[in-house]
Formats: sequence, C-alpha cells, structure tokens
Amino acid sequence: MKPKTSKRLNLSVQYACNKAGLPLRADFVRWARAALSGGGEITIRLVEADEGQALNKEYRGKEYATNVLSFPYDSEPVVIGDLVICPSVVANEAAEQNKALAAHYAHLTVHGMLHLQGWDHANDADAEAMENEEKGILAALGYADPYAV
Repeated sequence: MKPKTSKRLNLSVQYACNKAGLPLRADFVRWARAALSGGGEITIRLVEADEGQALNKEYRGKEYATNVLSFPYDSEPVVIGDLVICPSVVANEAAEQNKALAAHYAHLTVHGMLHLQGWDHANDADAEAMENEEKGILAALGYADPYAV
C-alpha cells in the first residue's frame, strides 16, 4: 500500500531585514500553496543584500545578491526546503520591469517553490516548461504573465 501523502503546508517566514512594506506571511502562504503539489515544510527567509550575496557566493559561486535562492532538502513524502529572498533585489527588479511589487514576490515565490519540487530551467525545453507552469499558477492567483514584454 502506498503511504498517504500530506497536503498540509507548514510555512515559516523569517524576516532578517526591515519588515516594512514586505508581504505578510499570509501572502507567502497563498503563493506557496498555489505552487505546491502535496504537502510541504518550507521556510522563507527574507534577507539583506549582504546575506543574499554571501549565500549566492557560497552556493552558486556568484558575487552578487540574487532575487531568490532555493534549497531543497527532500521531496518525499512532502517537500522540505528553504527559499531565501532578497527584498532589495526584488524591489529593484520590480521597478526596472514596471511590475507591481506583490506580483513580483508572487512570481519569485512560485518560481522558488517549483525549484524545491525539482523543476529547473537548465536548458530551453525545461525553461519553457517551467515558465508555462509559473504562468498557469500565477494566472490562477490573478497575476499577469511575468514574462510578457
């Protein structure tokens, strides 16, 4: 008999930066749940640029802070992992791309959640499949296509 998988999402949000103007835990729960098939134990940590840069350098060899980093730990029987989001990068990108800040946070949360579940964009076919999945999830949440020019 196949073990029963939980549909429960256990989500912790850590604000390791100024919390003013950032999405609430309830927002992250809604976005993460929309992108999650099955259950999950997820931590979302919002960090200052220096912490984001240090993590990006240590784990990806990149010398800059990035918008979201995904750290998957397990996927069975539930998804277990961490997302690290850098609000200063998210805000700059949203402004540069003329996107609503909440829409950009929603997109990056969905994007990170898909990475935690094994999605990737290492090649063109995988990138197209992942982008299509993101667009569908975001549309269901009421957000426009984040890749539209």
